[in-house]
Amino acid sequence: MVCGTHWSCISGCGACCRLDPEERSEALEALNPRQRETYLSMVGADGWCRHFDTGSRRCRIYAERPDFCQVSQLASLFGVPSEASEAFAIRCCQQQIRSEFGGRSRELRRFERATRRAPAPLNDQPGSVASCPS
Repeated sequence: MVCGTHWSCISGCGACCRLDPEERSEALEALNPRQRETYLSMVGADGWCRHFDTGSRRCRIYAERPDFCQVSQLASLFGVPSEASEAFAIRCCQQQIRSEFGGRSRELRRFERATRRAPAPLNDQPGSVASCPS
């Protein structure tokens, strides 16, 4: 399935909330020491964010989530030019969704459909921790 050009979060996904440091080394490398400490404090024993409700697949601290959990910050965290931020966010989400749910998953199909819809501002959508290196 071909992906669109406008990043959009899909409800009930949560792939970005998988924080296992062994699986997300590129995310840790992009963070400053304070952010890294916060990130590591959020990792639960199962590798998921301790603020992620696995039943509803929603963030319990969404309104107060750290800056690195906001998709609008992905480009700056990884040093990507702002004009490339949408495409970068899309690639990051695709990578993380594939990693968590598989390349033929319902979540990936829903995400790819959502990216073909009208654009939405990055900062107005449910956010995620950065997970892709390029």
